[in-house]
Amino acid sequence: METGLDRLIRNVERVVIWIAALGGIIVLIQMVWISYGVFTRYGLGKPDRLVTEATALLLFPVAFAGLAFALREDAMPKVTMLIDRFSPKVQHAIAILNHAIMLGVGMFFAYAGVSATIRSFNSGVASEILHWPRWWFWAPGATALVLFTLYVGLRLIRLIRSPAVEGEI
Repeated sequence: METGLDRLIRNVERVVIWIAALGGIIVLIQMVWISYGVFTRYGLGKPDRLVTEATALLLFPVAFAGLAFALREDAMPKVTMLIDRFSPKVQHAIAILNHAIMLGVGMFFAYAGVSATIRSFNSGVASEILHWPRWWFWAPGATALVLFTLYVGLRLIRLIRSPAVEGEI
């Protein structure tokens, strides 16, 4: 039987997939733009100043766009040689601790990202070469971090409410 928490997690997972897809699109844009930059620099002998700054500014949103998706796909790096030897109850407790740590780290980075977005929006600061508002680059990363924090929080609640299962970590 599906609970309200399960439905909420499923709906958040849909958003997680879309954010990861947007991150993938940004990577494709960076790939094309960097290739263009290399061609203009070495092929034409005229470096494009925009390429370096744009790709550097796009690194922040890309870095966090797939974070929640990696959690959804259980693709976070983990070492389980020792943990696999524990009982299911201990494994469950370690999984709860692991999610609690991820929640704490996610909350810290989400706060920092949202704070930076608000500060750059209020100051009106723009990038040096592109003259694009800096908050355009902070907002997607902050959104991804808030989504990750929400998602890990929901999964933590589900873990706490569920019984221990063999091979959970």
